Amino acid sequence: MIDKIKRPFGYEPALKKEEIGRGKKKEDQRASDFWGTLVRLWQFMRGERKLLYFIIFIVMITSLLTIVGPFMIGYTVDNYLVVQQFDGLISLLLFIFIVYVLSAGTQYLASFLMVGLAQRTIYNLRVRLFSHMQQLSVRFFDKRQHGELMSRMTNDIETLSQTMNSSFIQFTTSIVTLLATVSVMIYLSPLLTLLTMTIVPLLIFGVAFVTRRTGPLYKKRQRRTGELNGYIEEVISGQEIVKVFSQEERTINDFEERAANLRHVTFWALLYAGFIPKIMNMLNNVSFAIVAGAGGLMALYTDGLITIGTIVIFAEFARQFTRPLADLSNQFNQVLSAIAGAERVFTIIDTEAETDDGTIEDRKIEGYIDFKNVYFSYDKEQYEHTIQDLSFAIDAGESVALIGATGAGKTTVMQLLARFYEVDGGEILIDGINLTDYKRHTVRSQTAFVLQDPYLFEATIRENIRYGKLDATDEEVEEAAKLANAHDFIMQLEDGYDTVLELDEGFISQGQKQLISIARALVTDPAILLLDEATSSIDTVTELKIQDALEHLMKGRTSIIIAHRLNTIKAVDRIFVLEDGRMLESGTEAELLEKQGRYHEMINAK
Repeated sequence: MIDKIKRPFGYEPALKKEEIGRGKKKEDQRASDFWGTLVRLWQFMRGERKLLYFIIFIVMITSLLTIVGPFMIGYTVDNYLVVQQFDGLISLLLFIFIVYVLSAGTQYLASFLMVGLAQRTIYNLRVRLFSHMQQLSVRFFDKRQHGELMSRMTNDIETLSQTMNSSFIQFTTSIVTLLATVSVMIYLSPLLTLLTMTIVPLLIFGVAFVTRRTGPLYKKRQRRTGELNGYIEEVISGQEIVKVFSQEERTINDFEERAANLRHVTFWALLYAGFIPKIMNMLNNVSFAIVAGAGGLMALYTDGLITIGTIVIFAEFARQFTRPLADLSNQFNQVLSAIAGAERVFTIIDTEAETDDGTIEDRKIEGYIDFKNVYFSYDKEQYEHTIQDLSFAIDAGESVALIGATGAGKTTVMQLLARFYEVDGGEILIDGINLTDYKRHTVRSQTAFVLQDPYLFEATIRENIRYGKLDATDEEVEEAAKLANAHDFIMQLEDGYDTVLELDEGFISQGQKQLISIARALVTDPAILLLDEATSSIDTVTELKIQDALEHLMKGRTSIIIAHRLNTIKAVDRIFVLEDGRMLESGTEAELLEKQGRYHEMINAK
């Protein structure tokens, strides 16, 4: 099957020819604010600047020692070998050896210090990014692939890390070496220096040609890597659905297309970047030929204008002159890629965090809930609201069931109560106080939210239950598990509450996971209990087991239940029937059955 869907190397429909060059679309350009992003990275190094200055000082010493070595070799040729004077030659050679050893030692020291500095800076950036992501709204995550966000946390930051580890030292060394080399060359022979410099225009043209194309391609590669990671995360998470509907071939095709797009843009980025070493080798040979040819002629036909030792120095310096330029060009490509990644990271950091203008905190909530003419839409540009002029009131300690067709707005009501989203109009009151006047933590810490799809962490069962209340005692954890009817099956496990849940192993059922998540909610002893299809993942036998527990738990708590199984809401005080975000009817079950409205139709449809 896979062989049939393979495409030839040249088949890349998603990357047009004009995209290989400078590119025209804004998102495909290089970092839109190169220097601004660089300045922001500098801010993350605030506590490391003294060390950075010391590293630069060591790099300068290394570069100067690199210059001293060839200079001393030329001096040895003129003053010892040409005149055949060997007194003191051994000492001079020993000195040259020490110079090269010191050069290697200082280079290692600078690299050692820079790696530590870079990793601390990357650590600060990674922690800042992760911390900021915890402050973003649920709406932000709803609109983005999780794999793409993970790519920014891993790939983009890792690219920046590699660049800081290696490129900074090489970049600084190249600049210092280049300036020192040119200065010494001018001092030794301005004319020969001028001839050697004739390669510079060719170098500038070649590098400009390459970097104009690699910049957009590197940024596009970062973005397409994120897209590919997002697709992989999506497919792996939904692997059962892929297999159930026999969509393996389509999935492979989709993956191949994304991988081909990434391969193609990476191919052209590396191809253009690979031109630089070739250009440098060619110019290095040209430079050496100029030094050898012109220097030889000057030594032969001029009276002492240049010496053999000077030609030896120039031959080495000509190589040192082009090598820093090559390093600068290569590192510039790496810097472009790193800055593009850093800009993607800063895009997340610059995203406005979830606002919390509330002033009320540490207030015990009784649980009185009042929706007054609430409007809400997930898409602000969408004309139709998900919730439309919704009004209802729930007394403290009252249990209410929300029922209605898919899309009626049941889950949205709960998400608005938890302030995952802000209302577009109207207001939500808790205990007579506007929800926005509370600190988010005040409401959420006293609200238990059990989702339809239980999510557990790779930790012990005890730690998963305690996640709802980190200071809960072992007795409180076990009591919550007993109330959720999870205690018996937990004790049957080999390690009991200390059993580590590994998400890739299925030694507990989906229903048992839900029971643990219910226990996690109960350990908080919430004032408001929100159950969003909490029993949908539980088999009929297990469902019957927790009915009595749920009835007991809802006593004294304001409880809102969403359930498609109408037999699970028999014990609630009232039932709200929603349709298209509006309240269609409400009342006790007896009242709704007597009215013979939508609820009556739903019961009879069962």
